[in-house]
Amino acid sequence: MIRSVVAALTLFGGLFAAPILAQQSMPPAPYAYVQLEDPVLEAEATELMETLRCLKCQSQSINDSDAPMAGDMRHQVRSRILAGESPTQIRSWLVERYGDYVSYEPEVSSTTWPLFAIPLLLLGVVALILLRRLGKRRSETGGHS
Repeated sequence: MIRSVVAALTLFGGLFAAPILAQQSMPPAPYAYVQLEDPVLEAEATELMETLRCLKCQSQSINDSDAPMAGDMRHQVRSRILAGESPTQIRSWLVERYGDYVSYEPEVSSTTWPLFAIPLLLLGVVALILLRRLGKRRSETGGHS
């Protein structure tokens, strides 16, 4: 009885582990770790890759990350550069595919405008508070320095 339970649990666990093991055993994409032969195109690709966030690491650019997903993204960037796409077109495609979070340089859009507006609103509130406090001090001292 115990052997059959252990065998069933082992089989059940193997079913969940198989996709994970298969994903790790796949070879990296061709341009994940290989630079382009043309130094000008590679410089374009590298500059773009520095501004794109690794979705797995989140604190590294895809240029700096060793995560398999970052390697796939590097491959996409280099392949698309070779195909003649501009860095702007590639960035737009990646943002469309992965969302605004993938870019370290988000553009103002209907979903990102709070990122730009909230700091400005906070600065305005702080400025109003400071002006009121300074105004109260001047009125309490009678306007004399």
